[in-house]
Amino acid sequence: MGRLLELSHLFATIFLYNFATLMVIPAITDVTMAALCPGKDQCSIAIYLSGFQQAIIGLGSFVMMPLMGNLSDKYGRKALLTIPMTLTIIPLAILAYSRTRNFFYAYYVLKTVTAIFCEGSVHSLALAYVADNVPEGRRASAFGILSGIGYCAFVCGNLSTRFLSTSSTFQVSASMAIASTVYMRVLLPDSIIDENLSVPIMSTEKVESVTDSREDPARKPQMFKTLPSMEDVLVLLKSSLVFTQAAIVSFFSSLADVGLHASLLYYLKARFHFNKDQFADLMVISGIAGTISQMLLMPILAPAIGEDRLLSIGLFFATAHMFLYSVAWSFWVPYVAAMFSIFFVFSQPCIRSIVSRQVGSCEQGKAQGIITGIGSFANVISPLAFSPLTALFLSERAPFNFPGFSIMCIAFASMIAFAQSLLVRVAPQISDKKAGNCNYNCMEP
Repeated sequence: MGRLLELSHLFATIFLYNFATLMVIPAITDVTMAALCPGKDQCSIAIYLSGFQQAIIGLGSFVMMPLMGNLSDKYGRKALLTIPMTLTIIPLAILAYSRTRNFFYAYYVLKTVTAIFCEGSVHSLALAYVADNVPEGRRASAFGILSGIGYCAFVCGNLSTRFLSTSSTFQVSASMAIASTVYMRVLLPDSIIDENLSVPIMSTEKVESVTDSREDPARKPQMFKTLPSMEDVLVLLKSSLVFTQAAIVSFFSSLADVGLHASLLYYLKARFHFNKDQFADLMVISGIAGTISQMLLMPILAPAIGEDRLLSIGLFFATAHMFLYSVAWSFWVPYVAAMFSIFFVFSQPCIRSIVSRQVGSCEQGKAQGIITGIGSFANVISPLAFSPLTALFLSERAPFNFPGFSIMCIAFASMIAFAQSLLVRVAPQISDKKAGNCNYNCMEP
């Protein structure tokens, strides 16, 4: 409990940041439709533009996330958190000022550029921060609490959106984004790596080079050598079968999650004429269920049945709720599907906890960044595959009458992740002995 209390400022930072970024989700679909196809409930160009944006963001994040994770191992989590949290403010401020077509295009461009650095990086760096400060045996619960804080912010943000006008939503969002950045810079202590928490799995030579570099003050950080090479990635993948399996699960899970995120709101608007308020209601239900699950159930279930089994449970219900969305026959069915989040939210914290146990304390940022980068690669593929499919089956040109066909295809991607998760067997906890001194000044020779 003492370790978790030490993370209180991180939890507050994540709450404020997620509140700011997630509260605009119910409103952005209406803003996009109003700017591109005013007065319509179905707009193919909006779906294509959203898919293109997700693909560009995913491609950029695929490169940037491992780089930022590796940089955070060297320069500290707090320094790297400052970059995405500051950049997040810019596009929100544009829509807070105006949501006309020209301002929407300005938002679209800047959101695409800034999200390359922001999409997933704050969460990834927060996970590395937690791993720095929490022993392996308690990380699944700590990651679950961190995820629960995110869901709590998701609920509060969407509940606020439900009662705010669209303009006020973006103004509050921009203000909260500024507040989260100021809070983080002023109150969040930088993470101190405890090298006693675990042993790195990287080669002995790698550890020796880290020690040597610390002893030689003439050696300076080389910014362009901080991007993990393919060799670094392969070393991690080859060193642990569990890490490789977790990477595969993460890829297909992200493929499904991003596809659902890019398609669902447009599907519900075209199918049941949902608007900002209905989207907010749906997300509040999902968020409340997810918060209860992460804050209460996961700390109990993770030690009892293990992260690997909990991962499979989460992915099973993720697949089930996607299938339910795809065949929704009435407006109330999506609300039932949203309640499945009480179980499917287990998957991401479990993946991250499993990964964190496979690497040492000075490699947490790199490992979490690589997993985030793999998820970002899925972000490239998913919109390119599913956005055109969604636009086709929501249009009058659909080859057959099945508006939720693209959602069902997304569910099959989640099913692959579930099948792979059944093969994951987490190794016993590695011993708590030193393998060389490890801190933020460790760097490549």
